[in-house]
Amino acid sequence: MAFNFGAPSGTSGTAAATAAPAGGFGGFGTTSTTAGSAFSFSAPTNTGTTGLFGGTQNKGFGFGTGFGTTTGTSTGLGTGLGTGLGFGGFNTQQQQQQTTLGGLFSQPTQVPTQSNQLINTASALSAPTLLGDERDAILAKWNQLQAFWGTGKGYFNNNIPPVEFTQENPFCRFKAVGYSCMPSNKDEDGLVVLVFNKKETEIRSQQQQLVESLHKVLGGNQTLTVNVEGTKTLPDDQTEVVIYVVERSPNGTSRRVPATTLYAHFEQANIKTQLQQLGVTLSMTRTELSPAQIKQLLQNPPAGVDPIIWEQAKVDNPDSEKLIPVPMVGFKELLRRLKVQDQMTKQHQTRLDIISEDISELQKNQTTSVAKIAQYKRKLMDLSHRTLQVLIKQEIQRKSGYAIQADEEQLRVQLDTIQGELNAPTQFKGRLNELMSQIRMQNHFGAVRSEERYYIDADLLREIKQHLKQQQEGLSHLISIIKDDLEDIKLVEHGLNEPIHIRGGVFS
Repeated sequence: MAFNFGAPSGTSGTAAATAAPAGGFGGFGTTSTTAGSAFSFSAPTNTGTTGLFGGTQNKGFGFGTGFGTTTGTSTGLGTGLGTGLGFGGFNTQQQQQQTTLGGLFSQPTQVPTQSNQLINTASALSAPTLLGDERDAILAKWNQLQAFWGTGKGYFNNNIPPVEFTQENPFCRFKAVGYSCMPSNKDEDGLVVLVFNKKETEIRSQQQQLVESLHKVLGGNQTLTVNVEGTKTLPDDQTEVVIYVVERSPNGTSRRVPATTLYAHFEQANIKTQLQQLGVTLSMTRTELSPAQIKQLLQNPPAGVDPIIWEQAKVDNPDSEKLIPVPMVGFKELLRRLKVQDQMTKQHQTRLDIISEDISELQKNQTTSVAKIAQYKRKLMDLSHRTLQVLIKQEIQRKSGYAIQADEEQLRVQLDTIQGELNAPTQFKGRLNELMSQIRMQNHFGAVRSEERYYIDADLLREIKQHLKQQQEGLSHLISIIKDDLEDIKLVEHGLNEPIHIRGGVFS
C-alpha cells in the first residue's frame, strides 16, 4: 500500500512534492499535477490541491518541510551530472547532500487558527444564526449531515464565511485505520521506485530501452550504471519499477548512489519533465524510517482522526516491528487499497500456480528417479553375479593341482545340503513351479500391467532350465521303464494264453 504523510504541493520540484501512489509505502493524499516521495513528511501548501489528508486550509498530516530534501543550491547529484563528475566520487565531502532534519517534524501554520476553526464548526453544527428562526435548526441538521459526509460548506452566520467541511474534519464518519508495511531498505541501498503508466508486459519487453533512457536522463555519464531491481504490476494498468544506480570510481571500486540523492535529482523540474515523457507518473524512495520518526509519527494522530481511535489502533497493531497504522478516509482511499489488495492476491495466486507446476515436475522426476534406481539395482545384482563367477573361476585356477582341504570339504557338504533342499519337491522346487505356472497364466490372459516388468536373473534362468532339463530326463527315463514293463507284461500274457496240450506235450 502506498501512503503519503502530508499534502503534496502542486508545483514544487523538491523532494517534498508527493502524490498518492498505487503501491509501496506512499501517501495519504493525492494530487492531480505532480508525483513525489514515497513516504514524505512534507508540509502542505495552500495551492488548491485537495486530498484525503491535505486540503486548502493547511490542515494536512504534515511533519515539516524536509524528508528527503537537500540543503544548499545543489545536491551533489545534480552538480555531478551537470559537470560530468558523477555523484561526487568517493573521497569528496558531500555536505551539500545531507538532508535537512531540523524542520522535519515541525507543525505547519494554520490560518485561521485551530481554536477559531473549532468554534466556527461547533456553531455551524449546533447553533447557526443565519436566518434567525426555526429554519436554523434545519440548517444545523443539514450542516451535521455535510460534516458526517465530509464535503460541502456550513453556513451559520451572515458576517462570517462558511465552514468548509472536508474529510479531515473530526465529525466525518467515513474513516478507519489500517496497517501498512514499513520499508526495511536503507538509504545506502539506493532503491528508488518509478511508477509507469504502462503495463508490465510492455515494460519488460522494453526494459533495455528503458535503462538506456534513464541513463540519458542521468546525463549519460559513463561512470554511472542503471540497474533494475524488480518490477511489479499495479492496478489501473500501471507498473512499479525499482531501480538503483551504481557509480564506479577511477580506481575500480563501485558503490550505490544513495536513494535520497537519486530521488532529489529526479525531482528537479527539467529531469521530472523528461521522466514524464518516459511515462513516469510517480517517483519515490524506498528507505526505512528512523526510530525517532516512527515515534513522532505514532505520538501525533493524523488530522481528523480521534486520538482514542489512534491509540487503539496502536494497541491492536499485529506486528509493531513491521507494520504501522495509517488512516483511511473516504471511499477513494478504500477503493485504492481494495485494488492493491486484489492485485496482490492475483500475484500470490500466480506464484502458487508456479509452485504447483514445479511440484508436479518434481514428482515426475522423482518417479523417473525411482525407476532408474530399481534398474540400477538389478544391474548391480547382475554385475555382482558376474563378478562372483569370475572369482570362482579364478579360485579354481589358483587351486588347480592342490588337494581338497578340510574347510573346503565342509563347505562342499553344506552346498550339497542346500542343493538337496532346493531340489526337494515339497519346498523351494514346488514354490518355483507354482511361480512359473502363475507367470504362464499372466502371460496367457494378458494380466501384466504395462508399467510393471519382471526381470529374471541369468543365473536363475540357467538354474530353472537345468531343473526343467533334469525333470525332462527323469520323465524320459520313467517312460522307457514303463515301456519295458509293458513288454514284459505282454510276454507274460502271451505265455498264459498258450493251449494246455502244447504245454503237456512239452512236459511229457
